[in-house]
Amino acid sequence: MTEFSWYGVRCIFRHLSLGVYEERVTLWTAHSLDEAIDRAETEAYEYCEVLGEVDYVNFAEAFRIGEVPGEGVEVFSLMRESKLPPGEYVQRFFATGDERTG
Repeated sequence: MTEFSWYGVRCIFRHLSLGVYEERVTLWTAHSLDEAIDRAETEAYEYCEVLGEVDYVNFAEAFRIGEVPGEGVEVFSLMRESKLPPGEYVQRFFATGDERTG
């Protein structure tokens, strides 16, 4: 059996009454990427039950963290090919003006 590693798993939710989507990144120890996603998805459904009026949209992606989480450790990374210049890229994918953080 392989050793445990830390993983960050991003799951997407839809808050029905608010009309917003939420991206959550949670940390897990697991033997594999698939196991981390399974654990995160189990928690995602529990999260929806607790909050009510929230649907898990069945999208999860995971990132293996190369070291024990601590200050300054990268916990998630996503790379996307795009020909957009930086300002347009950020506006299209991240800073649309409709974000809520917390």
